[in-house]
Amino acid sequence: MSLSAPQPISTSGAGLRIGIAAARFNQTLVDGLIARATAAMAAAGVEPANVNVVRVPGSHEVPWAAQALAKTGQFECVVGLGVLIAGDTHHHEMVGASVSHALQHVALETGTPVINGVIVVNSVAQAEERCLGAINRGAEFAAAAIEMAVLKRKFSR
Repeated sequence: MSLSAPQPISTSGAGLRIGIAAARFNQTLVDGLIARATAAMAAAGVEPANVNVVRVPGSHEVPWAAQALAKTGQFECVVGLGVLIAGDTHHHEMVGASVSHALQHVALETGTPVINGVIVVNSVAQAEERCLGAINRGAEFAAAAIEMAVLKRKFSR
């Protein structure tokens, strides 16, 4: 994800229902993403009661939970949230690629848009900046979710 994200479209989230599948691994960082995403959703008119957050052990489990949420038919969009930070191996890249492909598969299989909010970074500092600092990825994921939820409603008529 580049630093020049598109300007969000001013769209009302009133009446939308959003599911969030979020990892517990790197919990403080993921909690920051959740807080920022839900705050942005609320600011756009999504009722807090219409946002359902489920937690899973790690980012690799996020696609399963996203699929479970999407298959309920209760949500116009699902957001997957997690944080993968480089260590001594390239495991974070492998998990990140796997999760990305799986989330796209969930969206195409279920017909419910899925926002990939699993952040893959090289350092804790990069993760903190994106989850808790100046780069507000949570709000960006929320804006994308609202836009896609509205689009889903448009095509579901």
